[in-house]
Amino acid sequence: MSRFQLRKNTDEEYRVSTLELFYDLVFVFAVTQVTHLLLEHLTWLGALQSLIVVLVVWWAWQFTTWATNELDPDAIPIRLMLIAIMLGSLLMSVAIPEAFGDKGLLFAAAYVAIQVGRQSFMTFVTAEAGSNERNRALHILIWFLFAAVFWIVGGLAEGDTRIVLWLVALAIDYGGPLVTYKVPFLQRQVTMDAWNIGGGHFAERFQLFTIIALGETVVLTGATTAGLELDFPTVATFVAAFLSTVCLWWLYFNFVSDVFERLLVNAENRTKMARDLYTFGHIPIIAGIILCAVGDELMIAHPGHYLETPALIAVISGPVLYLMSFAPIRWRMSGGLPAKRTAGAAACVAVGLVAAGTHMPALTVGVLLAAILISVVTWETLAPSRPYEPEDDPLLRSGAEATSQ
Repeated sequence: MSRFQLRKNTDEEYRVSTLELFYDLVFVFAVTQVTHLLLEHLTWLGALQSLIVVLVVWWAWQFTTWATNELDPDAIPIRLMLIAIMLGSLLMSVAIPEAFGDKGLLFAAAYVAIQVGRQSFMTFVTAEAGSNERNRALHILIWFLFAAVFWIVGGLAEGDTRIVLWLVALAIDYGGPLVTYKVPFLQRQVTMDAWNIGGGHFAERFQLFTIIALGETVVLTGATTAGLELDFPTVATFVAAFLSTVCLWWLYFNFVSDVFERLLVNAENRTKMARDLYTFGHIPIIAGIILCAVGDELMIAHPGHYLETPALIAVISGPVLYLMSFAPIRWRMSGGLPAKRTAGAAACVAVGLVAAGTHMPALTVGVLLAAILISVVTWETLAPSRPYEPEDDPLLRSGAEATSQ
């Protein structure tokens, strides 16, 4: 048993603490830094670099969320740990614009310090010797230490070598949960029931990060518009961008967030469900929102101009990725795709193809994309899918089977 475990009863509901909200403020800055990184490097290489940074920021945040879901944030040692992680996260965020330049080592070292430091704390401070928590934390720590070699060496390297080494490090970090952090030379292996997940709290934490990402679209839209002359094209594009952001919020919190939370709360194997729905399942959601923020800035800055190919791809990719982010889960639940969102994504792609062939101005593209998102929202609101029934979910059945095995 952990010395500072939050609670024994995982069915008991509890709220997100003010310290967790305070901690999230650092990631408001981190998301802003990622957005500007992509805006300043709107190439395929820049997209790859931005993806690497997004995955690093996400992995640092979500692992801390797993920790605070189990540990008591009111305990002084836990508070001090979170504050230390905040400092490391802030340093990591400061280095983002030059993560593939002069500040690569700072970026990598800060990330390694966050992951290794937190996991060392959970292994040797919060967990009792010989406990399941100690065994679990030690396995994860070994994986982080292995990945750390590639992060630090990559930070010292330059150019393509840095990218390759960091991709290897990401593969290690993201591969760990898929194999339950197996370590050959440790006799006791980690099982999928080794975590106690508080369903409501866990879901709320990821909902709040989604709000952080949506907040970036609002901030970037407002900041970009504030520096421009408020003529009709600018105001019209600004309104279209705002309505698109409202639709992004609606499409998540009117349906997805509720379904995900109930899937998690009702799952027999909450660990597997939390990993699939939140740790991995939210990556395309957050990435799609960030791309939408980039697209809004590009359209508002030059509403009457034709969008060059890199900018047009960024503008179209945001809503397409966001609309399709629920597709993998829907496929596992029913063997089909979310028809309304798939149709919306296809319509966005069609707009992009027409815009590329006709040199359509950014204002028109923005208005059409907003109209598509509004149509999807309206369609889902007026003709909702069949009500969610927990006993019908293959995900829950697979979770139960995994637990019984």
